[in-house]
Amino acid sequence: MPPKRVAVFVATSWELKAVRAGFPAGAKRRIDGISVWVCPAGTREYWIVRTGMGLENATKAAVRVLPHQPFCLAISTGFACGLIAMDVGALLAGYEVVLARRQDLDVSPMSVVPGIERDVVVNLVERVEPSGHIGRFVSTEYVITSAAEKRRFAQATSAIGLDMESAALAAEAWCAQVPFVVVRAVSDLVDEDLPLDFNLFLRPTGWMKGVATIVGRLSSITELCRLHRQSRVAAQTLTMFFRRYTAEMLAADTGVNSSMDRRS
Repeated sequence: MPPKRVAVFVATSWELKAVRAGFPAGAKRRIDGISVWVCPAGTREYWIVRTGMGLENATKAAVRVLPHQPFCLAISTGFACGLIAMDVGALLAGYEVVLARRQDLDVSPMSVVPGIERDVVVNLVERVEPSGHIGRFVSTEYVITSAAEKRRFAQATSAIGLDMESAALAAEAWCAQVPFVVVRAVSDLVDEDLPLDFNLFLRPTGWMKGVATIVGRLSSITELCRLHRQSRVAAQTLTMFFRRYTAEMLAADTGVNSSMDRRS
C-alpha cells in the first residue's frame, strides 16, 4: 500500500528549520527544480517544501509539487501576524483563507477540499490552544508593517491571522483536489509596528536601502532584536506542534496495526 503523503509548505529558511525539527529525519530530493525534504514515519510521508516568500513563490512551488504524487493533505505553516488578542507564540489554525491585493480585498474564502486528515490537525490545535484560535486567515501580497494597517485587515476580513502564502497554497490545493489547512505560530501582534519596511528586502534593488535604514536607526536595531526573540518563540511552537502531530499519527498507525493483528 502506498504511503499517505502530506505536503508541508513553509516560506523561509528559518521557518523550514523549525518545522523540520518537528519531523523524523528525511532525505532531500529535487522535484521539478524544487528542494523537498521527504520524511517517512509509519504509514505516512511528510514532504516539507520551502516556497520562498509571497503569493507568487508559493504558487510556483505548489504547482511543481502537488501534481507529482497523490497527497492526502497540504499544510500551509510558518509564522503569522496575530490579528486577535493573543500572546506571541500562540498557535493558529483554519480552513478559510481570503486574499488581499494592493488594489483589492476579496473577502470570499478560497475554495478548499474537505478531508479527515485536515480535521485531525485542527482537532490537535484545539486541544493545545484556547478557543478562538481556529478561524480565517488573510494573505497579502506585501508585508504589512504598521499596526494601523493590521487592524484594518482584521476588521475588514474577520481573520485571526495574516500571512503571505496561504491563499496561493489553498488555490493550488483546490486545483489538485488536495485537502488543505493552515497551521501557523504568531511571531508579531496586531498592535505592533514592524521595525522597518521589510518590503525593501523583497526587491533586489531594495537591499541596500533596507540595510542603510537599519544602520542609521538605533531604534530599528532594538526592534529587530525584539522581533528576532518573538520569532524564536514562534519557531519553538511550530517544532513542538509538529512533534506532537507526528507522534499522534504514529500512535494511530500502531493502533490500526494492533487491531489488524488481533483480527488475524
